[in-house]
Amino acid sequence: MAEEDTEVEGKKKSPIVKIILIAVVAILLLVGTVVGTLFVTGFFDKKDETAAEAQLKALEEQAAGAQNPASDTGPKKVTKGTPELTRFENHYLEIEKDMLANLTNSRKVIQVQVAIMTHYDERVFKNVKKHEFALRSAALDVMRQTTEDQLGQPDFRKNLAEKIRLELNAVLEKFEDFGGIEEVYFTSFVVQ
Repeated sequence: MAEEDTEVEGKKKSPIVKIILIAVVAILLLVGTVVGTLFVTGFFDKKDETAAEAQLKALEEQAAGAQNPASDTGPKKVTKGTPELTRFENHYLEIEKDMLANLTNSRKVIQVQVAIMTHYDERVFKNVKKHEFALRSAALDVMRQTTEDQLGQPDFRKNLAEKIRLELNAVLEKFEDFGGIEEVYFTSFVVQ
């Protein structure tokens, strides 16, 4: 009879042991799945300290740039691969529409086609296209301030191009905090 009691007690304990065993296995599988997922996603990878420091430095520079708008936070210049000296790539963009303006105190008009040059990357051209209406307006304002007497000066076109460049950069700096236009060229120039 003692043997029967032990078997009955053993049978009663075995379903409880099985349930506990299944629960432990389920918990281990769940923990293993979570740890495996974290491992695969790179959670346990050693962080690159230099990258973190670079991000921190960039954020500090960006914050300093917001406080000091004169700092250069714009596009980077594109250099040529010459070992002797540093030379920059010239990138050109022609503004599609002609610009037409009256001369001050005259019946004459001036019509020009403008191209710009930059040493910086394509972000300058994206900014130019983005703010084309404001840039055209600024260039037209400069052109309409021209008098008929100024047309005869030897450096008239060069001076006009420089004034337009300064105004275009001022507009870009106003909207994008960076100008980047190095030169303005006239691809068409008519006075009538």
